[in-house]
Amino acid sequence: MRIDDPALVSFAAAFTSEVALDASASSDSDDAALTRRLLETLLDVGEVEEASICELRRRGVEASGFGVEDGDTLNLFLTIGKRSPTPETVTRSEIGNAFRRMEALWERCRDGPFHESFDEHTDEWSMAFQIHGAASSIRRLRLHVLTDGVAAVEFIPTETVAGVEIRRSVWDLARVFRLEAAGSRGEPIEIHFPDRFGAPLPCLPIGVPGADYRAYLASFPGEWLADIYEQFGSRLLEKNVRSFLQFTGKVNRGMRDTISTDPPRFFAYNNGISATASAVELATLPDGSRGIVRLLDLQIVNGGQTTASLHRSRRSKVDVSSIAVQAKITEIDGDRLDEIVPLISQFANSQNKVSLADLSSNDPFHIEIESLSRSVWAEPTEKTMRQTRWFYERARGQYADALAREGTPARRRTFREVHPTSQKITKTDLAKFENTWAQRPWEVSQGAQKNFTAFMLAVHRRGPVQPDVAHFQRLVAKAILFRRAERIVSAQDFGGYRANIVAYALAKLSNATQQRLDLGAIWKTQELDQTLETAIGELSHMAFRLLTSEERASANVTEWAKREACWKKMQAIPWQIPDELRGQLVMLGPKTAQAKSSPVSSVMEGALPEHDPLVQAMSAIPGDAFLAIANWAKETDNLTTWQRRFSYSIGVQLNKGRQLSTKQAPHAEEVLAAARELGFDPLAQSSTPVPP
Repeated sequence: MRIDDPALVSFAAAFTSEVALDASASSDSDDAALTRRLLETLLDVGEVEEASICELRRRGVEASGFGVEDGDTLNLFLTIGKRSPTPETVTRSEIGNAFRRMEALWERCRDGPFHESFDEHTDEWSMAFQIHGAASSIRRLRLHVLTDGVAAVEFIPTETVAGVEIRRSVWDLARVFRLEAAGSRGEPIEIHFPDRFGAPLPCLPIGVPGADYRAYLASFPGEWLADIYEQFGSRLLEKNVRSFLQFTGKVNRGMRDTISTDPPRFFAYNNGISATASAVELATLPDGSRGIVRLLDLQIVNGGQTTASLHRSRRSKVDVSSIAVQAKITEIDGDRLDEIVPLISQFANSQNKVSLADLSSNDPFHIEIESLSRSVWAEPTEKTMRQTRWFYERARGQYADALAREGTPARRRTFREVHPTSQKITKTDLAKFENTWAQRPWEVSQGAQKNFTAFMLAVHRRGPVQPDVAHFQRLVAKAILFRRAERIVSAQDFGGYRANIVAYALAKLSNATQQRLDLGAIWKTQELDQTLETAIGELSHMAFRLLTSEERASANVTEWAKREACWKKMQAIPWQIPDELRGQLVMLGPKTAQAKSSPVSSVMEGALPEHDPLVQAMSAIPGDAFLAIANWAKETDNLTTWQRRFSYSIGVQLNKGRQLSTKQAPHAEEVLAAARELGFDPLAQSSTPVPP
């Protein structure tokens, strides 16, 4: 792409402005903001699966971030920032020097305790320590140069040094532009079978009258499939499947045993894979049958576990040469991939309780949040001086597209005033804000994509959610809370781990206040008052001490933050809510225990055994306690609709002097535990009421 291409020039101007505003809003350095913006793109399209920002500079070594994948792949990133509103060239020498400095960092960490030259409470120490700890198992080193310029180098050959495969790639402005212009699918995977394996892949074309696709059946040699996965990894897997597998998955033991002990029967036992491609090139084989010469934009939408199992087995020196895998390949025109592929993924994976397509930004929940963000106005503030909107970017690039549609400079300026970049929320931002407030900081600490998957699974476990204006306003309040907390933590002298400290501090705030913080007041003022900011500062020091304490044993800080046990320790630390803040909590009004039929009355049928310990324990709890849970859950938008109704119904029942049934008792225990887990203990509250 030419450096003076009008589309690239326009993209560069918007990109530079966006990064500058993000840096200002987050109080990050310009380089860190640029690194985060570029890493978000690579994570979004699946080029990398693990990436943490860390700015490390020492003589001869440098990196802007890192990530360890599957225990054997190390990603190192180094950003070359130009910060120019017009595209600038990044020279070969700049790129070569960046690769040398990253490779030198790898060697220093691999060959000795380089981390000991840093303060243990810094991000630099954590990165060097993790690389050193993983060095003996690293088989693939991926060096990525990130830049907002246009690179003079496009291709760097792969080499192997001391048994480690080294891949070098450059992600420049032109490449990012192509990625984002193409949506979230990333760069297409192309497989040319004769060049790669010496022969086409035999197949059977399937005629489907009236279909808007072409279909083929084939038998993949296990070696071929493992080899393709070796190069492309999880980029092969349609994105929703990839996220789901990362979150849930271990290799199926039965599949692994068949590969090892009875490989010829793998074809008979295994359901095979379903794949899609935007182009399938065929050839006639010597025997007159047909074979696939080339697949463009290959994606595996079902069979990710099968593919990964073959790859991991071969890596463990298991012979997969006698294994064959049945494959259904669907050829779909490129302009319909995003429409049809998620549907194939959903139905091909229908055995899962949560359909994989539901874990995407196309879920109705996200569509409704997007719709609300286009219509709900925030009140003017001293900073904005006018009503503004919070722009929800359900899919990457929506903000830039909306801005570009404003034809004149004056209209674009007005759009930015109404939709400041600092008020843009992405789908991974939403998951981060919500999971932090839901007191799941260990999931937030696992990174944007894994946390998003965890959040969507929680949404579907809870049942259908229909966001309304109040829901959207609470979301924005959580965004304001989180982003202001980032600035508060940045102002402290912690040296690193800001993301983890913010998540743990706010989760503790949520737990200690029983989620009764007045989010409505935050929405109205679009800011935090000094009392709340002081409390967040106090909690951030508590979080930092826990994250860096000896409690983590041999784990490094970032790994410790990813464990639920870390949150349990944080929950247990005493913290007294300041009186000024206590006076600002939302009061829970009295719930009248009226006798009326309940939508869940059928659950209340059954015998009431006099000697069941759980029945006796739950029946001994005052009915007002369950009524308080129902009221609290409604006011704070917690628990499922069924649990709220159930709490109210058994509260009424207990206040009438009736025992619970054997069916009710376990549900009552579950509801009580769920409320207590989020900081609300109705029994403690009844004995020690919280004043208004």
